[in-house]
This record gives sequence, C-alpha cells and structure tokens, in this order.
Amino acid sequence: MKFLPIFLKVQSYSCLIIGGGHVAARKAELVMKAGGRVEVCAPEMDARFQHLAQQYEGLLTLTTMTVEADQLSAILEQRQLVVAATDNDELNAQIAGVCQQHSILCNVVDDGEAGSFIFPAIIDRDPVLAAVSSSGQAPVLTRLLRGRIEASVPAAFGLLGRLATRYRARVKQELPNISRRRAFWEKVLTGAVAELVFSGEQTQAETLLERQLQAAKADSREIGEVYLVGAGPGDPDLLTFKALRLMQQADIVFYDALVSQPILDLVKRDAELIHVGKRRSNHTLPQHDINRLLIEHALQGRRVLRLKGGDPFIFGRGGEEIEGLMEHQIPFQVVPGITAASGCASYSGIPLTHRDYSQSVRFITGHLKDGTLNLPWQEFVHANQTLVFYMGLNGLHIICQQLITHGRDAETPIALISKGTTPEQKVITGTLATMPAQLEQQIVHAPTLIIIGEVVRLRSRLGWDSMPDTE
Repeated sequence: MKFLPIFLKVQSYSCLIIGGGHVAARKAELVMKAGGRVEVCAPEMDARFQHLAQQYEGLLTLTTMTVEADQLSAILEQRQLVVAATDNDELNAQIAGVCQQHSILCNVVDDGEAGSFIFPAIIDRDPVLAAVSSSGQAPVLTRLLRGRIEASVPAAFGLLGRLATRYRARVKQELPNISRRRAFWEKVLTGAVAELVFSGEQTQAETLLERQLQAAKADSREIGEVYLVGAGPGDPDLLTFKALRLMQQADIVFYDALVSQPILDLVKRDAELIHVGKRRSNHTLPQHDINRLLIEHALQGRRVLRLKGGDPFIFGRGGEEIEGLMEHQIPFQVVPGITAASGCASYSGIPLTHRDYSQSVRFITGHLKDGTLNLPWQEFVHANQTLVFYMGLNGLHIICQQLITHGRDAETPIALISKGTTPEQKVITGTLATMPAQLEQQIVHAPTLIIIGEVVRLRSRLGWDSMPDTE
C-alpha cells in the first residue's frame, strides 16, 4: 500500500492552487465542497472559476499572476494544502519540493509520485463517502470501479446516513450495550427502514425506526447468535454472498487452520479473531472446548462466527457444534461452503462423475487413528466409482496398499491436490502403484485432497488450471 487513505478535515485550511485550467477548477471545487478556503494563482483562469466563485461565495479567491520559482517560498508560506496544476512540469516539481521542505500537503496533478497526496475518485452520498484509488497508476481503472460502486449504492444512501446521524446519540443512550446497539443498527440499515428511505418515504421510515428502537429497548435479553459458515477450499471468490455478509457482522471469530488468509481478510476489521487449529493430530483446542466457547460468547450477547474450511457438514463437525447450541436455545445459522472435493476437483479439471467413467462418488476421511485406517475397503473397489479422501496425506501409502489388496486395479489413476483453488495449487498425478514412491520425491503442503478413479484421466483434456502436473 503506497498511500494511506484518510479523510481530511479542511474547513480551517488555507489552500492554494497554482494553475488556472479545467483540472485546477475540478480540484478547487472538491476542496471547497468540503468547506476549505481556496486561493487560485494563475495568469489566466478557466471560465468555470467565475461560476465557482458565485457558487462558493466567500471560499474562493482568484489571483491573476504568473508564479515564478523564486516566489514559491513566499507564496506557500502559511499554507496547509497546495495543488500544483500548471502545464509546466518543472514548475510543478519545484512547487512539490518547496512543500516537502515546509511539510505542506501537496498534490501534483497527473504525477502521483511527485506530491505527498493524491485525489481519489469519490462516491458522494453525504454524509457517506467512498473513495477509490489506484495509487495514481491506473486512473481509467479507478473510474471504472467508481462507476460500479455508484451503480450499486442508491442515490438516497446519504439520506439513510443522515437519519442514522440524527438518532445516533439517542440510540447510544437507550441501548448502552454495544452488541445490542450494533445489532439494532444493522437491522435498521439493512431492513425495512432503509427500504422506506430509498423509496422516499422519510416519515414512515422514521416512525418505523422509533418503533424498532422501543422494541429493542424493551428486550433485555442479551443472547447472541452463532454463524457456522463454510469458507470453502481457499479461493475467496468461492464464498457465498450470505457467508460474506455474516463475516462482516461477527463480533468474534473462531477459525480453523484451513481457512486461508485472503478469506480472513474479509472478516469485519474490529472482530476478535481466535485460531482454533483443527489440522490432523494438531488441534489448538479440543472440539469440546470449541463447543463451550461458542456457547459462552453467544450467551454474552455476541455474534459468534465459526469459520470452517470447506463445508461445516462435510467432515467439519458442524453437527456436534449445533447440538450444544440447541441445548442452550442459542439462535444459529448454517451457511454451506464449497467442499474441498468440489473445489479442488473443478480447479484441477477432474470431474467427480462422468457417464463413461464414474456413476458415483464417495467422500471418505483419511484421518489416521492409532496408525491404521479402519475403513470398509471392500466397498471401494468398484471401477466406476470415484473416491475422494480428505485429510489423507500421511496415510496415502496405506490407502493405495489397501485398495490394491482388496481388488482395485493397481493402474487406477490417482491425483493428489495440494492447496487446491489457491495460487499455490499443486497437482500430482499417478497410479495406485506409483503414487507412494512419487510422493517421496515431492514436497507437498497441506491441505491436500486425494481423488482416485478413472475420472482422473480426464485431467489431461479438461484441466484448465495453469499449474503443471508432477508425475
């Protein structure tokens, strides 16, 4: 990140713009719109400045003069913000240099590197503002992104912000508990009140807000809610809309080791993050302790996010966690995630089923217990069946051996997928006979998934990922 995004209060600033073209006029309007006093110095002024002088009466001073380099120290004295907007690159650079010497904020138009700040593209829904920047590197991309945000944020969003501003102090007094207050505002700002504002029904919106505030005040319960959310196999683009929305609402997050950092980065910034492990034979917290923590924090009125790699109900122990929540009558939501089998198979170009090769698929845990895998191996020998082993990396040699021993063809194709769906995805293909020896020559990192069956042969034709196989 090359620039720190901040919102600057400029009402008391003395701002100077050197240059009188249409770009200088745009910068002057932005500063004055935020309440800043602006002086413009240039030998000639764009016609738009006369209109701005009338629109922002008392905030704009126009000084017709040619600024020379030897005048800069005197002209810039006592300024807090300067914009260099001349058509002389050398003069612009000199302005930036003097500003740097005197610790004055300076923007050089069309040269983000020369000054100390840049103007972002702004989405104005006063009092709500959103700013978008490409650090001065791709202004067209910035404008395109601003257009997308503009289209997705209703024009009346500012009215909703003003309504919230009027009620903020009162709601804080009526609902002193921060969790209840936050839940109240989320209900207001994402529910029927917001829809009334967007429809232009301000009076009805305020009436409904009053009614909801009284209801929230009368409800003394402080039981929170638990969200069991599947984070998918690693690629944040595979999250569901509902998963992302709940991730942005949670007060505290209990996450597994298999949840990728890009996904954690999407959690609400001020949420408390607690790592609870859950890798094979290396659990930061035992499952019963995780169950207890979910209950304890929900009973404190917090919104608790249980963030799991893959899907909560496929080797995710989601059912165990729900049982404890139901015993304590704690509200909960379950959000399915794309399980590793689906995500890794798709990103590797391996269909789990195919009319010509496999008419069924089985998901199997490869988690070792007491050094053995106690599984019904005789059920896994059908040639037209795809087997998917979760957590099977350390037991891969046993898996291959047992399948061959129980009758599966030793030439059956197998794929080992490491860090599936992420930029670090690695796919190793072979057969039941060759894979154990191949693995000894490889460095493989968890999480991994094993796919066994004739469908693996299709990877050579259907694989759309750019990562080469290792055989």
